[in-house]
Amino acid sequence: MTSNTIEFILDNKIHRISDPDPNETILNFIRLKLKKTGTKEGCAEGGCGACTVVLGELIDDDIYYKAINACIAFLPILNGKQLILVEDLVSPDGKLHPVQNAMVKFHGSQCGFCTPGFVMSMFAMFKNNYSLNDEIITDSLSGNLCRCTGYRPIINAAKSLNKKTDNDHFKKLKKKTINLLNKIKIKNIEIKNENKKYFAPKTINELKKILKKESQVKFLSGGTDISLEVTKARKEIKKIIYLNSIKELDFIKNKNNEIEIGAGTSLLKFEKYIKRFYSDFGVVLKRYGSVQIRNVGTIAGNIATASPIGDTLPLLLSLDAKILLDSAKKRITMPLNKFFISYRKTKLQEGQFIYSVKIPIYKKNIFKAYKISKRFDDDISSICGSFNVEIFKNQIKKIKIAYGGMSEIPKRALNTEKILINSNFTERTFSKATKSLEKDYSPIDDMRASKSYRMEVAKNLLMKCFLEVKNEKLLRLT
Repeated sequence: MTSNTIEFILDNKIHRISDPDPNETILNFIRLKLKKTGTKEGCAEGGCGACTVVLGELIDDDIYYKAINACIAFLPILNGKQLILVEDLVSPDGKLHPVQNAMVKFHGSQCGFCTPGFVMSMFAMFKNNYSLNDEIITDSLSGNLCRCTGYRPIINAAKSLNKKTDNDHFKKLKKKTINLLNKIKIKNIEIKNENKKYFAPKTINELKKILKKESQVKFLSGGTDISLEVTKARKEIKKIIYLNSIKELDFIKNKNNEIEIGAGTSLLKFEKYIKRFYSDFGVVLKRYGSVQIRNVGTIAGNIATASPIGDTLPLLLSLDAKILLDSAKKRITMPLNKFFISYRKTKLQEGQFIYSVKIPIYKKNIFKAYKISKRFDDDISSICGSFNVEIFKNQIKKIKIAYGGMSEIPKRALNTEKILINSNFTERTFSKATKSLEKDYSPIDDMRASKSYRMEVAKNLLMKCFLEVKNEKLLRLT
């Protein structure tokens, strides 16, 4: 069954919109259509958190509260979800929500512009976690910027919520909300609005049918990249296929010493899983972007955009990851290091989509990954380096090295690998190998870093890898 109408929960009722504009952001809908101005626009690119709203999603007969950036999320993705705004936090009898009370008590609001976003991030954190620690709080708030630099009282407000009983009106209305969400039958969505089309198939077979009929489509998952064409470049996206309605693409499997991640699996879900095998992968993912970004972004989306500074790409390259490309004709497997052609160009053909990513589990190897950026949290990389090495009796048996931000595509350091393989694991060997990085890469100068800086840091990261492995401890500047 196909419908042109999206349905979502707002104010404890099911709202229906027929043929909405596929390029309209949730933020603009809230402010311009609903006339609710608590949610703010700051950056229009998902970087400041002023626009944070929360989506309630039904997962295993329970509601998971997901903070997202409304400025880069398109309206049709609301289908089948509950939309929660800062105005909704006040109870029907006019009492402030515990999160709002905490902000008042600890003087968390200053100029007030960023406050609604902080409140909504804290609300999602409060609803999803009973016990809070510094890591959860820092991570939950890392996507919200305060220009008044007032983080301490905001963090204190968040800490005061630790083990606080969740008895708000959302809890009291939870059964009703679940019943309303169950009433919304998830169906294939096909929207036509003037010259724009939007598709949200619920199965892979339906996706393939669309790809047979439609050409020059753009795939949408988290929208952290594609949405900027609308919000920043002021362009129109004519044809969108939303992939996150396809449950078949949301999975993580572990079989035959290989992890397979579905194209629709969120980065947050993937991060919680992969850190059990490669802790540094989890560390880099935490810095990939805010919780708002990782709630919706996917590893397949990061691969498909083919950005030379995509944080997961050098890590996947050093781990010898493969991708499964699917189409109406057949499903093929391709090594990731063969996928990238040139800047933002890949071997993904018309009618193909990424089905999954496969990552080998190297039980004997040591895996290291480092991200360098101007700001620690929620910032784009200047350079990202990743190292996968197997050592036996102080000799390097296998090594794979990859960098992002050093070329027009993320790629392996093949010349450097040749020097290191079958060599003794010594400082002298690595010092010699750093010079060969100049053969592997010719970095660019841009606003994030100069060519000479990038090359120097790349060399330093290689030495850092050696020193951390040799000394069996993390090395950090203090």
